[in-house]
Amino acid sequence: MSGIKRALYGFLPFVLTLLTIGCGKQNGSAAPDAADNQGAVSGAEKQEEALYTIIKSDGEPDWNQIPIFPIDQVLWEPDTGIRAEGQLCHDTDNLYVHLRAQEKDIRAENTEPMSPVYEDSCLEFFFQREQDRNYFNFEINPNGCMNIQIGPEKSDRISLVRADAADYFDIRADYTEDGWEVLYRIPLKFLQTFYQDFDFSGDLMANAYKCGNKTVHKHYIAWQPVLTEKPNFHRPEYFGRMHFE
Repeated sequence: MSGIKRALYGFLPFVLTLLTIGCGKQNGSAAPDAADNQGAVSGAEKQEEALYTIIKSDGEPDWNQIPIFPIDQVLWEPDTGIRAEGQLCHDTDNLYVHLRAQEKDIRAENTEPMSPVYEDSCLEFFFQREQDRNYFNFEINPNGCMNIQIGPEKSDRISLVRADAADYFDIRADYTEDGWEVLYRIPLKFLQTFYQDFDFSGDLMANAYKCGNKTVHKHYIAWQPVLTEKPNFHRPEYFGRMHFE
C-alpha cells in the first residue's frame, strides 16, 4: 500500500500517505517473524503501576522541575555509548515533549517532510491510549524535521504531514555540549482530531527511542526494552505505562 495517497476530508491542513517507515526498515522488520512474537505480552499485562508520571504544568514548562526518564536500553547492536533521556508534562491544552541525546557523531541530513529521519540521529516518542489499538509515532532529527504516523502496526500506518508543523508543534531543536535536544508540543486539539474524547487524564502506554540507521555508530536504544530478535520499534506490546497527573 506504500505510495497510495489519501485525502482526509474536513481536515485540510493534513495530507495523509500510507507508508512503511521507521527504525528497523532496512532490517526487514516491518513484518515481524514468529521469533519476534515469542514471549510478547501486552503493556497492560506487563505492568500494572505507572513507570512515569506526566505532571501538570502551569504555562510554559520549567524543565528543571520535570522528572526525567532514561532512554538507556541498548538493543540489537553493540553498545556505542550513546544515551538519551526524556521529559513529559502537560497543561490543559498541550502535551509537552523534551528529548535529549548524548551523541558525538551526529548525522542530520534530512530536511523535508516525510524524509527518513530514522536514518539520521533520531529521537522518537510512541504512545497510545491504553484501550486503543492505534498508536502515534513522532520521529524527529536535529534539523527539527518531524515524521508523524498513526496506525495499529508498522505495516499499517497513516503518515501525517502538516505544512506548518514547525509552528503548530512549536518544534525547537538545538545542539548541546554533549549532543543535541528537541522540544515540541502536541496540542490536545490535534489528538482530539482522532479521538474526540481524548483528554490528559488516566494512562498512556508509551515508549521512547534513540536510533540512527546511517550514523557512524548505528544504534537502537529505548526507554523500555523491546524483546525481539530484529530491530523493530513498532511493538506496542512492549510499551510502558505513563500516568497523567
